[in-house]
Amino acid sequence: MDNRQAIGSWLSGPRAAAEQAGVDFGYRGEQLGLPEEGPGSIARPGRRIGAIVVDWVLCMVIAYGLFARGDAQAMGNWALGVLFVMSVLTVGTVGSTPGKRLLGLRVIAEDGGRLGFGRVVVRSLLLCLGVPALIWDRDGRGLHDRLARAVQVRI
Repeated sequence: MDNRQAIGSWLSGPRAAAEQAGVDFGYRGEQLGLPEEGPGSIARPGRRIGAIVVDWVLCMVIAYGLFARGDAQAMGNWALGVLFVMSVLTVGTVGSTPGKRLLGLRVIAEDGGRLGFGRVVVRSLLLCLGVPALIWDRDGRGLHDRLARAVQVRI
Protein backbone atom coordinates (compact mmCIF):
# COMPACT_ATOMS: atom_id res chain seq x y z
CA MET A 1 0.00 0.00 0.00
CA ASP A 2 1.47 3.35 -0.98
CA ASN A 3 1.12 6.54 1.05
CA ARG A 4 -1.82 7.86 -0.99
CA GLN A 5 -3.87 4.73 -0.31
CA ALA A 6 -3.02 4.85 3.38
CA ILE A 7 -3.96 8.53 3.64
CA GLY A 8 -7.08 8.01 1.54
CA SER A 9 -8.32 5.19 3.79
CA TRP A 10 -7.64 7.32 6.86
CA LEU A 11 -9.51 10.32 5.45
CA SER A 12 -12.54 8.29 4.32
CA GLY A 13 -13.04 6.85 7.80
CA PRO A 14 -13.09 3.42 9.39
CA ARG A 15 -16.33 2.30 7.71
CA ALA A 16 -15.01 2.94 4.20
CA ALA A 17 -11.72 1.23 5.04
CA ALA A 18 -13.57 -1.81 6.42
CA GLU A 19 -15.82 -1.96 3.34
CA GLN A 20 -12.72 -1.88 1.11
CA ALA A 21 -11.38 -4.80 3.13
CA GLY A 22 -14.54 -6.77 2.31
CA VAL A 23 -16.75 -6.22 5.36
CA ASP A 24 -20.45 -6.05 4.49
CA PHE A 25 -22.39 -3.72 6.81
CA GLY A 26 -25.64 -3.99 4.86
CA TYR A 27 -27.98 -1.05 4.55
CA ARG A 28 -29.22 1.22 7.34
CA GLY A 29 -32.09 -0.44 9.17
CA GLU A 30 -31.42 -3.96 7.91
CA GLN A 31 -30.75 -5.26 11.44
CA LEU A 32 -34.08 -3.77 12.53
CA GLY A 33 -35.99 -5.47 9.72
CA LEU A 34 -36.79 -2.21 7.93
CA PRO A 35 -36.85 -1.76 4.15
CA GLU A 36 -33.86 -0.18 2.42
CA GLU A 37 -35.85 2.51 0.59
CA GLY A 38 -39.29 4.07 0.62
CA PRO A 39 -41.90 4.28 3.39
CA GLY A 40 -40.81 2.61 6.61
CA SER A 41 -37.09 2.93 5.85
CA ILE A 42 -34.66 4.68 8.19
CA ALA A 43 -34.88 8.47 7.88
CA ARG A 44 -31.81 10.07 6.35
CA PRO A 45 -29.75 12.51 8.45
CA GLY A 46 -30.57 15.53 6.25
CA ARG A 47 -34.31 15.16 6.81
CA ARG A 48 -33.86 14.59 10.54
CA ILE A 49 -31.68 17.67 10.90
CA GLY A 50 -34.14 19.70 8.81
CA ALA A 51 -37.01 18.53 11.03
CA ILE A 52 -35.25 19.57 14.25
CA VAL A 53 -34.41 22.97 12.71
CA VAL A 54 -38.10 23.50 11.83
CA ASP A 55 -39.13 22.42 15.33
CA TRP A 56 -36.54 24.67 16.97
CA VAL A 57 -37.61 27.72 14.95
CA LEU A 58 -41.25 27.02 15.85
CA CYS A 59 -40.31 26.72 19.54
CA MET A 60 -38.32 29.98 19.40
CA VAL A 61 -41.32 31.80 17.90
CA ILE A 62 -43.64 30.37 20.56
CA ALA A 63 -41.20 31.24 23.35
CA TYR A 64 -40.77 34.76 22.02
CA GLY A 65 -44.49 35.30 21.69
CA LEU A 66 -45.48 33.87 25.06
CA PHE A 67 -42.65 34.31 27.50
CA ALA A 68 -39.52 36.25 26.76
CA ARG A 69 -39.95 39.42 24.78
CA GLY A 70 -36.56 41.02 24.30
CA ASP A 71 -34.44 38.73 26.48
CA ALA A 72 -32.56 36.38 24.15
CA GLN A 73 -31.17 34.17 26.95
CA ALA A 74 -34.59 33.68 28.51
CA MET A 75 -36.11 33.05 25.08
CA GLY A 76 -33.60 30.24 24.41
CA ASN A 77 -34.32 28.64 27.78
CA TRP A 78 -38.08 28.86 27.29
CA ALA A 79 -37.73 27.49 23.75
CA LEU A 80 -35.95 24.42 25.13
CA GLY A 81 -38.84 23.85 27.52
CA VAL A 82 -41.35 24.32 24.71
CA LEU A 83 -39.38 21.82 22.59
CA PHE A 84 -39.56 19.25 25.39
CA VAL A 85 -43.31 19.70 25.91
CA MET A 86 -44.02 19.75 22.17
CA SER A 87 -41.95 16.62 21.60
CA VAL A 88 -43.64 14.71 24.43
CA LEU A 89 -47.13 15.73 23.34
CA THR A 90 -46.77 15.29 19.58
CA VAL A 91 -44.50 12.22 19.43
CA GLY A 92 -46.50 10.61 22.23
CA THR A 93 -49.81 11.08 20.42
CA VAL A 94 -49.34 11.23 16.64
CA GLY A 95 -45.76 9.95 16.37
CA SER A 96 -44.14 13.05 14.91
CA THR A 97 -43.42 16.67 15.70
CA PRO A 98 -44.54 19.40 13.26
CA GLY A 99 -41.08 19.45 11.68
CA LYS A 100 -41.01 15.68 11.27
CA ARG A 101 -44.51 15.69 9.77
CA LEU A 102 -43.54 18.47 7.34
CA LEU A 103 -40.52 16.49 6.16
CA GLY A 104 -42.30 13.13 6.06
CA LEU A 105 -40.85 11.45 9.16
CA ARG A 106 -42.32 9.50 12.04
CA VAL A 107 -40.96 8.09 15.31
CA ILE A 108 -41.88 4.47 16.03
CA ALA A 109 -40.77 1.80 18.47
CA GLU A 110 -38.20 -0.76 17.30
CA ASP A 111 -40.95 -3.36 17.05
CA GLY A 112 -42.97 -1.09 14.73
CA GLY A 113 -45.60 0.07 17.23
CA ARG A 114 -46.10 3.36 19.03
CA LEU A 115 -43.70 4.53 21.70
CA GLY A 116 -45.00 4.36 25.24
CA PHE A 117 -45.25 7.55 27.30
CA GLY A 118 -42.16 6.76 29.41
CA ARG A 119 -39.99 6.12 26.37
CA VAL A 120 -41.24 9.34 24.73
CA VAL A 121 -40.29 11.32 27.86
CA VAL A 122 -36.80 9.72 27.97
CA ARG A 123 -36.28 10.36 24.25
CA SER A 124 -37.43 13.99 24.51
CA LEU A 125 -35.28 14.69 27.56
CA LEU A 126 -32.19 13.26 25.89
CA LEU A 127 -32.95 15.20 22.71
CA CYS A 128 -33.07 18.43 24.74
CA LEU A 129 -29.64 17.61 26.20
CA GLY A 130 -28.29 17.68 22.64
CA VAL A 131 -25.24 15.42 22.92
CA PRO A 132 -27.11 12.08 22.67
CA ALA A 133 -28.67 13.24 19.40
CA LEU A 134 -25.18 13.86 17.97
CA ILE A 135 -23.91 10.32 18.64
CA TRP A 136 -25.16 7.93 15.93
CA ASP A 137 -24.96 4.18 15.49
CA ARG A 138 -24.40 2.28 12.23
CA ASP A 139 -28.11 2.51 11.41
CA GLY A 140 -28.01 6.30 11.73
CA ARG A 141 -30.01 6.36 14.96
CA GLY A 142 -29.05 8.87 17.63
CA LEU A 143 -28.22 7.73 21.14
CA HIS A 144 -31.52 9.26 22.31
CA ASP A 145 -33.37 6.94 19.91
CA ARG A 146 -31.32 3.88 20.89
CA LEU A 147 -31.92 4.40 24.60
CA ALA A 148 -35.66 4.91 24.01
CA ARG A 149 -35.68 1.92 21.61
CA ALA A 150 -37.12 4.18 18.91
CA VAL A 151 -36.56 4.55 15.16
CA GLN A 152 -37.22 7.55 12.92
CA VAL A 153 -38.68 6.32 9.64
CA ARG A 154 -39.95 7.84 6.41
CA ILE A 155 -43.72 7.99 5.90
